[in-house]
Amino acid sequence: MEFRPCIDLHDGKVKQIVGSTLGYTDKEVVENFVSAHDAGYFAQLFQQDRLTGGHVIMLGSGNEEAALQALRAYPNALQIGGGITAQNAARFIEAGASHVIVTSYIFHDGKLDLERLNNLVATVGKEHLVIDLSCRSRDGKWFVVTDKWTKFSDFEVNAASIQTMENYCDELLIHAVDVEGKRGGMQEDLVRQLADWTTIPTTYAGGVRSLDDLQKFKAIAQGKLHITIGSALDIFGGDLAYTDVVHYCQKKIGKEV
Repeated sequence: MEFRPCIDLHDGKVKQIVGSTLGYTDKEVVENFVSAHDAGYFAQLFQQDRLTGGHVIMLGSGNEEAALQALRAYPNALQIGGGITAQNAARFIEAGASHVIVTSYIFHDGKLDLERLNNLVATVGKEHLVIDLSCRSRDGKWFVVTDKWTKFSDFEVNAASIQTMENYCDELLIHAVDVEGKRGGMQEDLVRQLADWTTIPTTYAGGVRSLDDLQKFKAIAQGKLHITIGSALDIFGGDLAYTDVVHYCQKKIGKEV
């Protein structure tokens, strides 16, 4: 289990947002935190603590320069997502991203578009691609949601579909959308199932808010999944000490090697 940090960008600033409130014209975006520090500051912090695999997410337009600042500050160690297409993916890799993260581009009109996915793989290579299968529960099943998590796709996240998607990417990223940003606890059923279903590096995000939660997550996932924590961290306005999370995860990794 690794701690995978995050830098979420909205209107050019580092923020923590309840993701399920994005993308609506008639709904106000709920901001948990707006940082006085820029993206480069956090990238340097993660570099100092030797954290790799963190993701920089551009939530809408106007965030590209801030994202590039983070990539320049910590090259070849951060993943970037938000508006990634076959047309711009290579530029971000060349700018210093280790991977590009993609959801809506390959899940448009509610369906998986294999032509677009294959184009992305041809453009940057499977080794530079992270597929985001962020999902919500409906009728007892998990479905990928797209367009800033506002639209259900018809793509069910299960053992068979994950096995298929693993053929196209280096890692998976899954936000539990219904609990993400709310600091109300993880979706334990999803964590348990992802641990059973995945065979490549997979990062879970959503609801972890304490060291007790982190211990529970590790136990439920059997140490197989990586973890992202955002709004709960003190560096993003929460109560959970960032340094405690770093030390906990590095200590545990050290014991398991």
